[in-house]
Amino acid sequence: MAMNILQTQIAGVAVVALNAHQDERGTFTRLFCAQDFASLGLPDRLVQWNLSQNPLQGTLRGLHWQDTNAPEDKLIHCLSGAIWDVAVDVRAGSKTYGTHFSTRLQAGDGRALQVPAGCAHGFLTLEPETTVLYGVSGAYSPKAERGARWDDPFFGIEWPDAPAIVSEKDRSWPDFQL
Repeated sequence: MAMNILQTQIAGVAVVALNAHQDERGTFTRLFCAQDFASLGLPDRLVQWNLSQNPLQGTLRGLHWQDTNAPEDKLIHCLSGAIWDVAVDVRAGSKTYGTHFSTRLQAGDGRALQVPAGCAHGFLTLEPETTVLYGVSGAYSPKAERGARWDDPFFGIEWPDAPAIVSEKDRSWPDFQL
């Protein structure tokens, strides 16, 4: 396999350790392999790629997910800078409902985060000029969009820093309710 998948305590949330090939030209890294993902029971189809460019440190995006009418699995890579990446299980009936997993992703660390459909996702930029690339398994649907505040007490997420920039939409989500 061109990557190692490290499962977390939340079913479907996984850290993907990428294996880079290096030679005199530089490095070559496979960011996604449908065959490897499928063999491990992870989503093997990404239909949309999104690029998030964040000039300022302390930019917070999330927490977002789509409901069961338009579910999205996500595979997140940090291309420049660094992020504190968070996945929260908001799947009704899940054994880990309400729990979260967080990790630092940074450019060149050879890691990505797999977030399954039904889990909220968000990140905080830890450095200026941070760029995040993520693939999703379904098309964005405004009617299916859901969200929770980054500081919702129900989740108890410990962010490494207070965000400096949060969109009005992300500040305005109501207290979490399933």
